[in-house]
Amino acid sequence: MVMLTAFCWNVQDGRLPEADLSEFQKDHMVKELPGILDYLGWVFFFPALMAGPAFDYCDYRRYISTTMFKLPPGTDPSKAPPTRKKRKIPRSGTPATIKAITGTIWIFAFLKFSGWYNPALLLGDQYMKYWFPRRVFQLYMLGLVTRMKYYGVWTLTEGACILSGIGYNGIDPKTGRASWDRLTNIKPLEIELAQNTRGYLGSWNINTNAWLRNYMYLRVTPKGKKPGFRATLATFVTSAFWHGFYPGYYLAFVLASFLQTIAKNARRLIRPLFMTPDGSWPLPSKRYYDIFCIILTQTVFAFTVAPFILLGFRETMIVWARVYFYTLFGVAASTALFSRSLPFRQKLIQRQAARTKPAEGVDVSISSIEKVAREEQAKERMGLLRKESSDSVMRRAPTLGIADDPEAEIDEIVAEVKREIEERKRRGSRVQGFDVKKAVEERLKTLKKS
Repeated sequence: MVMLTAFCWNVQDGRLPEADLSEFQKDHMVKELPGILDYLGWVFFFPALMAGPAFDYCDYRRYISTTMFKLPPGTDPSKAPPTRKKRKIPRSGTPATIKAITGTIWIFAFLKFSGWYNPALLLGDQYMKYWFPRRVFQLYMLGLVTRMKYYGVWTLTEGACILSGIGYNGIDPKTGRASWDRLTNIKPLEIELAQNTRGYLGSWNINTNAWLRNYMYLRVTPKGKKPGFRATLATFVTSAFWHGFYPGYYLAFVLASFLQTIAKNARRLIRPLFMTPDGSWPLPSKRYYDIFCIILTQTVFAFTVAPFILLGFRETMIVWARVYFYTLFGVAASTALFSRSLPFRQKLIQRQAARTKPAEGVDVSISSIEKVAREEQAKERMGLLRKESSDSVMRRAPTLGIADDPEAEIDEIVAEVKREIEERKRRGSRVQGFDVKKAVEERLKTLKKS
């Protein structure tokens, strides 16, 4: 489904004027239908046939034609990755073997721990004999053990793609070695040590997230406009149908949407208090804040992903009740605290303002904000072009939630900075103390990380 729907959109893009297409659409469009053998070779590409990862037809075409392995213009030929004899595909035995070993370890870990942590444990009478912290820990372990099988399978299939060569992603600008992360679908360490919702979800099922984003989220958004509620709703429905019709899927989706909003508010209102006033460096207390966020994120998502594992509504309610619905109460309390009707949000904003050193003579007009945003965006893109190959830059797929569209990106930055300026005016703070360039840089970094 993922590959076929993407292919249909690529064919449709090939029939439209290029002036109406984004850079992603231009790079992935199909102007001429492939032959049946070529098409079936892509659909039934054996390393990714059973469990993915899914990838676009243009990737397969570049792989078969070996244009994927050409060095970008201006690259020193001596930096080309080694090949065997006259083959154009770089050697990939070592990274593929590492993936195979890692995936096998995950599979054995799943087989070992699944006998200890499974749905039957949480639904049995023995579960209620443990004290509350242990019940929460076992709920977390249920999620971790369930993720282990996905870690194992997706790591093995990634290794197969690396061994075949299609996982090649150009030359790493930092190490100068071949990069093999083109079809990475899972990042276990980033998930298990995630400090927020975005970090957690952004490292899970990466290629499916890219599909949802590029072929649903951005497609239902009118050209020149920022994706809004309509795009989010359409993407949510598509993702829910993609998983199936069990009640547990929808319970988890709805709860996760609330968590995402709360996490965004917490990052904006609380995290700056653990940074220097200019936001450049963390305070000594930041390490404790990070540790707390990791524990909180894992604890909250242990509760949130339980319906994905239990599937049924009755089973989910039983397990949630046995841990006293702690995440639901936390969501309700956090939503209330961060609302504009209570003083907590206002006090956090005032505390941030009190730590900011005023700077006179700063132009905070909307035109100046847009100008700074365009300048910083141009610097960011030029830096990427210098560091990465043109193929890698054109193909990088963002995660669900932030548009890879320059105009939409600028509109979002300007809107957020404008809201912050209006908030300062509303509470009576000095607008002259607002650093426009720093605010734009911070929001641009946030978009690039997500």
